Amino acid sequence: QVQLLESGGGLVQPGGSLRLSCAASGTIFSIDVMGWYRQAPGKQRDLVAAITRDGSTNYSDDVEGRFTISRDNAKNTVFLQMNNLELEDTAVYYCHVRVRYTPLDERNYWGQGTQVTVSS
Repeated sequence: QVQLLESGGGLVQPGGSLRLSCAASGTIFSIDVMGWYRQAPGKQRDLVAAITRDGSTNYSDDVEGRFTISRDNAKNTVFLQMNNLELEDTAVYYCHVRVRYTPLDERNYWGQGTQVTVSS
């Protein structure tokens, strides 16, 4: 089992910045992918950004150029630096990890979510 501890959400004005962190603990052999999703009220949960173990990244078009994802493999931690935040970035942000136990056994885990509110 894997536990995810998220931190860093909060209230910020438009144009401001926040940094989210998510630390994974428990029975971990290898974390293939770490990422962040978000869900606004009445909308589906969508990918924000993801990063593979070797550092390859993927961003949604909405955040490309404003958000930066990074990870510390030694600490099983993923970060999301969010700059130039917009009202539309308001959502609950969920940490996601894909853990590989064997070549044929990989499992997905989710954090409980952290609220990010952008408001003037």
